[in-house]
Amino acid sequence: MSTSRVILTEALARVEGEGGMHVEIEGHEVRDVKVRIYEPPRFFEALLRGRAFTEAPDITSRICGICPIAYQMSAVRAMEDACGVTIDSGPIRDLRRLIYCGEWIESLGLHVYLLHAPDFLGYPGFVEMAREHPDAARHGLELKKTGNTIVTALGGREIHPVNIRVGGFSRVPTRAELRRKLYEPLARAREHAVATVRWTSEFTIPDLDWEPAEFVALAEPDRYPIDVGRIVSDQGLDIAPAEFNAHVVEEQVPHSNALHARIRERGSYLTGPLARYNTSSDCLWPLARSTAREAGLGRLCSNPFQSVIVRAVELVQACDEALSIIDGYEPPDRPAVEIQPRRAVGHGATEAPRGMLYHRYGIDDDGIILDARIVPPTSQNLRSIEEDLRAVVARNITLPDEALRNRCEQAIRNHDPCISCATHFLELTVDRR
Repeated sequence: MSTSRVILTEALARVEGEGGMHVEIEGHEVRDVKVRIYEPPRFFEALLRGRAFTEAPDITSRICGICPIAYQMSAVRAMEDACGVTIDSGPIRDLRRLIYCGEWIESLGLHVYLLHAPDFLGYPGFVEMAREHPDAARHGLELKKTGNTIVTALGGREIHPVNIRVGGFSRVPTRAELRRKLYEPLARAREHAVATVRWTSEFTIPDLDWEPAEFVALAEPDRYPIDVGRIVSDQGLDIAPAEFNAHVVEEQVPHSNALHARIRERGSYLTGPLARYNTSSDCLWPLARSTAREAGLGRLCSNPFQSVIVRAVELVQACDEALSIIDGYEPPDRPAVEIQPRRAVGHGATEAPRGMLYHRYGIDDDGIILDARIVPPTSQNLRSIEEDLRAVVARNITLPDEALRNRCEQAIRNHDPCISCATHFLELTVDRR
């Protein structure tokens, strides 16, 4: 006689936003897997219409309190593209990468220590873990503080910065300011980041012989992707951000208020740390590359449960690059390039800590926004997250309900889905039929 189980997670814990999980099992077969996003739509794209092109960075930063820089930089890139301006070198570009490194440090540190490490160490949350691992907890909090310090120094405040604008910054720091405020905290953060790689490499990592259809990330010659690049994949995709809409389609699914993206004629794909690592690991700086090798990572990594180690490696990369930028920084003659609007469509893509973020805007001759499209990493990843979850359930189908629920939650947190800016506690019910 077959046994049916329905595992219903009403609200996922240690993810950002409101979402749940639904798993149906019939005997030893996985019948259905859904990641349910029930948080109401927020209509930012509609809110942008009719606003000035210069307002887009400040408005879109409100989409996420953890990754406001990603939204600002993608909006800035798209608006500059529409206006025919390219800033791919020089001190303004360096400062953009520096503030983005700050966001990476605070966000990756938050994920590794506060959201994901408790799964691997068997704790229900960070507070319980901190009681028995106080040094690790302190490292995580110091990393997040350092990232916030960078964002504050360049952006004016740590949440929803106000100093970023189309064309550059409203004000740029002096070299002395950067060294005085950031150098020592970053040097300590780099040490903590290296220790984080070693710490996470000691976790018991579940095996999973699942691999997404395609890893997709930005790529730039000789640079690990952060703020600019072409969109590439491990399956041969190589397009400019302006070609995104020709290759990617978003679709509504009945069980979610978040759209699901796929590559036309090819299917699901995955963005984020694993995608960046699999397409650009050769561009990691020597310290990050060596810590990755010491942690047992090869040139490629496809096990989603190892993403916690990859994030730690990216922490090392971000700290190391931030220090290098400060060492070589010379202030620009002007804090921003003058931008004149024109009727056009612009495209921008950057790498948020959890994956690639795409913006497209249409503006008129006066710079008024006529149309907006924003495709966040989570909507791009949701199809792959559900496929990953199905593989995890199939591999662990004999586990008791509580253990299976824990493993499924851990699998979802591998991808650090950002449903919004809130975190909610998990409630689970199991209906045996």
